[in-house]
Amino acid sequence: VQLQASGGGLVQAGESLKLSCSGSGLTLEGFGIGWFRQAPGKEREWISYRGSRDGTRDYADSVMGRFTISEDVDENTVYLQMNSLKPEDTAVYYCAAVWRGKVSQTPRRSDDYDIWGQGTLVTVSS
Repeated sequence: VQLQASGGGLVQAGESLKLSCSGSGLTLEGFGIGWFRQAPGKEREWISYRGSRDGTRDYADSVMGRFTISEDVDENTVYLQMNSLKPEDTAVYYCAAVWRGKVSQTPRRSDDYDIWGQGTLVTVSS
């Protein structure tokens, strides 16, 4: 059972990136999927959540209106489209999964999640 985050890279401010979170050994549709990020010297920050089969899409204020979470059920992948990137978006980005049966509201804490992918680094230059 594994999550794989990918798609990070180096971009300039104002540009876009699309991150992918793919599942191996688990069907992502049955899990709530969260995206987190951790900048150097800072705590891990929740930024977005896709609910399992309930249409929930939530975003932190810091990314609202710029980032969009989506999924391709056939590809077993959840995406994070990041537009209008800023230097302060520079961080290692992680995806995580929580079994849908445990979720009653948007899980925003790291320890709400059961399965984590490795991070993918996003660097935004000014």
